[in-house]
Amino acid sequence: MKILIVEDDRKVAGFIEQGLKEEGYVVDVATDGEEATLLGHVYDYDVILLDLVLPKKNGFQVAMELRREGRNTPILMLTSRDAVEDVVRGLDAGADDYLAKPFRFEELLARIRALCRRGGAERLEILRYGPISLDRLKHVATVDDQVLDLTPKEFQLLEYFLLHPEEVVRRTTLLEKVWDMHFDPESNVVDVHVGNLRRKLTTAAGEPLFSTVRGVGFCLRRDGKGEPARIDT
Repeated sequence: MKILIVEDDRKVAGFIEQGLKEEGYVVDVATDGEEATLLGHVYDYDVILLDLVLPKKNGFQVAMELRREGRNTPILMLTSRDAVEDVVRGLDAGADDYLAKPFRFEELLARIRALCRRGGAERLEILRYGPISLDRLKHVATVDDQVLDLTPKEFQLLEYFLLHPEEVVRRTTLLEKVWDMHFDPESNVVDVHVGNLRRKLTTAAGEPLFSTVRGVGFCLRRDGKGEPARIDT
């Protein structure tokens, strides 16, 4: 799952970003309202954590603009303004929930999970392909009901492959979507992590579930035969 943090206090933003990444989330950070609006238009986030007091555009303006443009991403306001008037104004602007500062990180995680559950019909909480099942909210992956011991990065990789089954996914795409990195031709980080994930899935399923397209990327498919559906760019 991908989350946008909108917070101009870099210390607070860094704390939240580090905690969410340790939980396996992919995270972007915007430090002002204009950057937040741009990112919210360009990328599909699962949740936006939105501070109200921001440079250039405040959180109320960001929420209203995203909603006006048809973006229905769940928005959680993070604010030191917990007066009823501010909460009402934020919710009326398009926010789905609010959390007053300071807050416990465990509560933030719980509210994110709750918002994801209410995130709309387009979001699937359970992803399945063949014997594989992945619960995106509980962060649990299984093969034939056997729980897989995955690292956070392996979980994110499997999630992405399950969203694109039987498609060839480029290494560059995985770097951008799972690592938030531009392509480094000298890096083998993708191959190493996919290799580890492939071995765990094969051991649990008793059959190969990945194919490698030499020079291009990887494909999640059961029989390992035939042509992949298409290339994901």
